Order: sequence, then structure tokens, then C-alpha cells
Amino acid sequence: MSPEKPLAVTAGEPAGIGPELCNALADSAYAADVVVIGDKSQINDKLRVIHTPYPAPVIPGKPDSANAATLLEGLKLAVKGCLDGEFAGLVTLPIAKNVIADAGIPFTGHTELLAELTNTALPVMMLVAGELRVALASTHIPLSEVPGYISKQRLRRVLEILDNDLRSKFRISNPEIIVCGLNPHAGEGGHLGHEDRDVIAPVIDELSSRGLNLRGPLPADTAFTPAAGHKDAVLAMYHDQGLPVLKYAGFGHAVNVTLGLPIVRTSVDHGTAFDIAGSDKADTGSLFAAIELAAKLAGK
Repeated sequence: MSPEKPLAVTAGEPAGIGPELCNALADSAYAADVVVIGDKSQINDKLRVIHTPYPAPVIPGKPDSANAATLLEGLKLAVKGCLDGEFAGLVTLPIAKNVIADAGIPFTGHTELLAELTNTALPVMMLVAGELRVALASTHIPLSEVPGYISKQRLRRVLEILDNDLRSKFRISNPEIIVCGLNPHAGEGGHLGHEDRDVIAPVIDELSSRGLNLRGPLPADTAFTPAAGHKDAVLAMYHDQGLPVLKYAGFGHAVNVTLGLPIVRTSVDHGTAFDIAGSDKADTGSLFAAIELAAKLAGK
């Protein structure tokens, strides 16, 4: 990687494991290629740091909502740097949604905020573990709202974004995408729900006629098996349909990627881990994988 245009790494929730994961970069091969955005008092002085001091004392494992606004300001700074060409891409460490909510700040997640900051109408979440790529048609919404959320228009756009970014960022010339059904057995011909027959299948047919390489809707319980012939990506209909499989296959070295953005953004596949914060027990595998993938997607 080249140090001329570094990756921005946001240190995440200051009372979580993010800062100590950043410090693991100091003696790694990535040290010259990153700029950490966080509080200098927490970050190894061997690293380049954009200082965002927290107003309230930071105690590992004990988050304080008084620091939430500063945390988000650091993220906004990183995004602006990416948009302005100062950074090649963004790697984010975990934050706690409830801590931010406790500060009275409306917040759904990194993905949704990044979309707002970059004027992106529809971001698409995808997790990567080696050659396994799982994208989501819906993200952080209650399961009861998923059927109404996945309209033909939304599903069409998600698949277009997934196909486009697999081509442009992952450099896959003709990506094959398996599309999961929403209901058990992909609706069993309408006997177990109508969404697969009336929404998902027509969109697949339409986009296939336009040249996208799609298969489905396939029952989710077999879509990830060798029999399904998975190749480039699987589109799951909701968060816990696809991510348990991905995390079982690659937890600790999986990477979260936000598709559809005008910037490169990757993230670790785990949370703040307040229970081990400050103990130096945090596993660096996902962070290093996120940096490697961000660099690859940015063409570094």
C-alpha cells in the first residue's frame, strides 16, 4: 500500500475495544498507511492521529453518552476527508447504537449515517469472509416490517447496486448473484407466503433479461450449500437470514462493506466488546482484514 493517500480509521466507541485495536496497528505493516481519528490520549503515538478529544472521562467497559456527539463528529470528519480525496477509503471500528441513542441523537447505524453524509439514496450492506459475500436487501429494521419493506422497486435497486459494485469495486466481470427467498422454501409456490412469487421472482426475471446474472429465489436454507453452486454473492432478504451463515463461516476475519456509496467503506464484523475492553484481549483479525479489503477496493 502507498502512504501518499492513507485510509482513515475511526477508533469507534472510546470505552470499547476500538482504541486498543487501533494501537495494534502501530507495530504492524499497516502503520504508514492509516490515519486514526480518535482521542490522542487513547492512541499509540507511533500512529498518525486526527485528534477528537472526548469531553467526558473514558473508562474501558463503561460507555458515557456524553461522548456520543464527539464520536459522530469524528466519523463525519472521516467521511468528508474521503469525499475530498484526502483519504483513499474509510475503515470503521464499532460503536454502540444504544449509547448514542441515550444522548438523544437519532441513530440507526453506521450504514445509514454514511448514506446520509454522502447523499446516497440506498446503501447496501454486504459482509465478506474470504470468497463468501453476503449482501442484505434490508438491514436494521424489525423482522415484522421486512415483507412490506422489500418492494419491487427497492429490490431492483439493491440488485443493481450489488451487481454494479461487484463489477466496479471487486472487479468481477460478470458476477453471479444468488437471491434468497423471503419465506420458507421460497414460498412453496405461494402456499407459504406470496412475496417470493409476486415480488422477488418478477424482479429477478426483469433484471436477468437486462443482462444481470441472477439465480433465485432460492430457499435460504439451501442457498449457501455447495449444492446451490454459490459463486460471487448471495443476497439475503433480511439481517438474520444471511449474517449468521457468514459469521459462522468467518467470524473474526469477516469484513462489513457498504455498497452504493461514492467512497470505499469497510468495517469490522464485531461489536464494541465492552466486557473485554482495556484487557488487550481483542482479536485484530477482522480489523486487519477490513484494512486489506479497503485498500484493495480503493485500488491501493
